[in-house]
Order: sequence, then structure tokens, then C-alpha cells
Amino acid sequence: MSQIPDFSEKTPLLPAIAQDFASGQVLMLAYMNRESWEQTLATGEATYFSRSRGKLWKKGEQSGHVQRVREIYVDCDADTILLRVEQVGAAACHQGYESCFFRKLDQGAVTIVGKRVFDPDQVYDDKDS
Repeated sequence: MSQIPDFSEKTPLLPAIAQDFASGQVLMLAYMNRESWEQTLATGEATYFSRSRGKLWKKGEQSGHVQRVREIYVDCDADTILLRVEQVGAAACHQGYESCFFRKLDQGAVTIVGKRVFDPDQVYDDKDS
């Protein structure tokens, strides 16, 4: 049996879905490499790999909105991770929404369906959060 999850040379970054443990709401999609996976297991708090910054990123390191991991699932191909988390703090989204999925596409029109719960300009030094 291959390593679970399968961080191979072919797929060193795997998609990681964060889902609210209590509500089931999908909060965000990020990526994990072997090192972020191991950090997550060691600390019990979600750590991802930032593709834009090229480094590990502990969720909440700047905002304080950490994700405490309650359950972990790996899909049938061992190439996608589902973290069921307790979202600590106002939101998962760096734009101030509870979920990163706050836009709904309906018949070609985009509607904001989420409620902004904090002002990102007051939480982050920069927009690369």
C-alpha cells in the first residue's frame, strides 16, 4: 500500500479541503506538502503550503483565526485531504468572510452570499494572507 496521503515526486502538493466540523460548511481549499502534513499532525492545527509564497503557512499565524483539526480524511486515491476543523476566530477567509466560498454563480451572474465578519485591512499587514 502506498503512503497515505501520497506525497510522491509526481504529486508533492495535494489539495486540502477545510470543512467546519460542526456545520459541515466548506471553509476553504489550500494545499499541503509532506512537511505541512507532518506539522498539522504534530500540532493539531492546520498548516498548509502557500504556493504564492513558496513556504509553509500555519492558518491563523497572522489573523489568529486558527483551525483546530478534529478529524482527517484521505480520499480513495490518497491524493486529496479533508480536514474537519474547529474554526477559531471570526472566519477562514482572508477577505473577511466565514468561508472562502462566499460567491454564488447563478445563470452567469455572481452574487455575494456570505456575510463579511471582519475587515481584512484591520487584520492583515498585506493582502497576501
